[in-house]
Amino acid sequence: MSVTVKICGITSETDALAAVEAGADAIGFMFYEESPRFITIEQAKTISAALPPHIMRVGVFVNADEAFINRALNECLLNILQFHGDETPEDCGRFPIMTLKAFRVQGPKTLEVMQNYSTAGFLLDAYSKDALGGTGETFNWDLAVQAQKFRRPIFLGGGLTPDNVVEAVQKVEPFAVDVSSGVESEPGKKDPAKMSAFVSAAKGALA
Repeated sequence: MSVTVKICGITSETDALAAVEAGADAIGFMFYEESPRFITIEQAKTISAALPPHIMRVGVFVNADEAFINRALNECLLNILQFHGDETPEDCGRFPIMTLKAFRVQGPKTLEVMQNYSTAGFLLDAYSKDALGGTGETFNWDLAVQAQKFRRPIFLGGGLTPDNVVEAVQKVEPFAVDVSSGVESEPGKKDPAKMSAFVSAAKGALA
């Protein structure tokens, strides 16, 4: 069974459809105003409506208001909520669909925090003091391997590119890989050729 591929930080219908054409399984919408990949609910709603039904639509939130999250959930046909801020286990448990908690991995202590969450899966990203994600930086994948002990789907992110995703998938064997800056021509603008190369490499890694 091949790995699931999530392409995050989609900001246009053109990029979304190119991601689908490349073979992505999931699209991520960044509802965080300080991100260069920020998208409004109205924009995400239009893009979501243009996607085939089988594509998973993931909303990414950072310490967002519950009412805002519910509005995005309902209007953008979201299948998964991804929490990338300081959300507590209780915050993540208030919604009726699949939720992911993202962790910016700094070391073994991150794993200790993870065990407090009962979300459907975990997204592991690289830590940066300057940004919450999309930094293009990797982290120690040995910690991602250790995180498998929680027996939850692992979404592996953090600096993945067409050049290193095979190594990452073979080492960690995650449920999914998550890519944003690694398939861009500039922040917020996806490169169709890079997306195709990434999906092909990721899905062929365990063949």
